[in-house]
Amino acid sequence: MQANKTVTINGRLYDAVTGLPIEKKVAVRPTTPSKPAATKHAEAKRAATTPATAVHSAPQRSQTLHRRSIKKPGVAAKRPQPGRHMDIARSSKVARFAPHPVAKPTHKSTPDIAASTHPTVARAVARTAAPVAKAPVTSKQIKDEAITKALAAPRIKMPKAKRFTISRRFTIVTAIFAVLILGAYLTYVNIPSLSVSFAASQAGVNATYPEYRPDGFRLDQPVTYSEGVVTLKFASNSGAGDFTIVQRNSSWDSSAVLDNIVKKAAGDNYITTQERGLTIYSYQNSAVWVNGSILYTITSTAPLSGEQIRRIATSL
Repeated sequence: MQANKTVTINGRLYDAVTGLPIEKKVAVRPTTPSKPAATKHAEAKRAATTPATAVHSAPQRSQTLHRRSIKKPGVAAKRPQPGRHMDIARSSKVARFAPHPVAKPTHKSTPDIAASTHPTVARAVARTAAPVAKAPVTSKQIKDEAITKALAAPRIKMPKAKRFTISRRFTIVTAIFAVLILGAYLTYVNIPSLSVSFAASQAGVNATYPEYRPDGFRLDQPVTYSEGVVTLKFASNSGAGDFTIVQRNSSWDSSAVLDNIVKKAAGDNYITTQERGLTIYSYQNSAVWVNGSILYTITSTAPLSGEQIRRIATSL
């Protein structure tokens, strides 16, 4: 790049920075008139014979160009053409252009002073905005507020523990088994009574099952019945004998039983026992009595005592 930053294009000088044309201003140096050769020869001869002090007594004026007194060539003013943009004058061969200078503000802006509130106005506003004392909250209001919050809160269902579910199922199953076992036991215990009730309904006799049974005896199933007669047979668990209870409809009283059954079978060899309004006749390992239009007869091959016969009679 040239020191003066200029470019010559088509015989015209351009500024390499701005790309604008520059007008040439040539400084004119002062010249002295040329002297004839004879005069120059005479001056040279005198200078040779003249001492040095004569020559240097008067200093010669400097012929050097004083650049301080010459005006520095400036950039030619841009001549705008009407109706055309100024960039049209730039040459296409100029590849670099200086950026447009941005003018910076020379003074600093001073911010305005913020508005302030007058002390009297501030005191008045403070008195106006003073908090108003709230009314005391009663216990009923606190309770109502707590109830409202509790009702508004979503209810969270707690998951049931697995152990609780298993325990509950176990309890239910156990209860079912207990009911079944109890039912089976009651059924087993009441089977004789049920059998007697069924036989009584079929025979048309108001027969019953005795509440007392001598130890070591059980009901020998099934219960037999016929028209107007129900027969219960009890066998000994040890095989030592058995006894049979026959219940039949009858219109006899105790005297008729004595005359028609006891005296015919045993004559005067019988024992009469009075118990709870019943007259029981015992004879030859047998007993007979009447109660509520039903004639009861016990026939035994086992050694039953009078006390056992009496307890059987009162339990029917």
